[in-house]
Amino acid sequence: VIQEWWGMNKQIKEEAHDIGKMGNFVTIVPDLYRGKIATDHEEAGHLMSNLDWPGAVKDIRATILHLKSMGCKKVGVTGFCMGGALSLAAGALLQDVVDAIAPFYGIPDEKLCDVSTIKCPVQCHFGALDDLVGFSSPKDVEKLEEKFKAGNVDYEMNIYDEAAHAFTNSSGPNYHKDSCHLALQRLCTFMNKSLVE
Repeated sequence: VIQEWWGMNKQIKEEAHDIGKMGNFVTIVPDLYRGKIATDHEEAGHLMSNLDWPGAVKDIRATILHLKSMGCKKVGVTGFCMGGALSLAAGALLQDVVDAIAPFYGIPDEKLCDVSTIKCPVQCHFGALDDLVGFSSPKDVEKLEEKFKAGNVDYEMNIYDEAAHAFTNSSGPNYHKDSCHLALQRLCTFMNKSLVE
């Protein structure tokens, strides 16, 4: 489970725990900011813009390999906001180790990876009211779908009509309980189907 731009705070740890319980998964949150946690938008933006994205993808690889060394036969990656973008990057750049991805409201920069090359199953979650242009708005989602279709990616797109950006973050202003519940149910069903032997 990959963090939002806030870092590995209480909210993302609780969300990972909830996903683990709901889906009967082993979940782990890699600390991509090395202990730093943002408390306001300015600091979060600063941490995210200074993140070594290729290095974060390497951290995700190490986390996947750690889970596999512990006996997990297959590993799926999900993430929220920045973590959603990194989930897609993991699907494109870590094809030898990742078995399924489920990004939430985040799309990586084309300079980081080509999402049309993803080979594992993908389940996307975006809010119809998301206004983060260039990252997760409806127009960005359209472009993402075009790339998926061009690359013949096995994907499922879920758009939540009443949801804005970060609609699963229960501590944020855009939290939308019904959309969150439905999205996490879909995530668990998808991962359980994709990660069975």
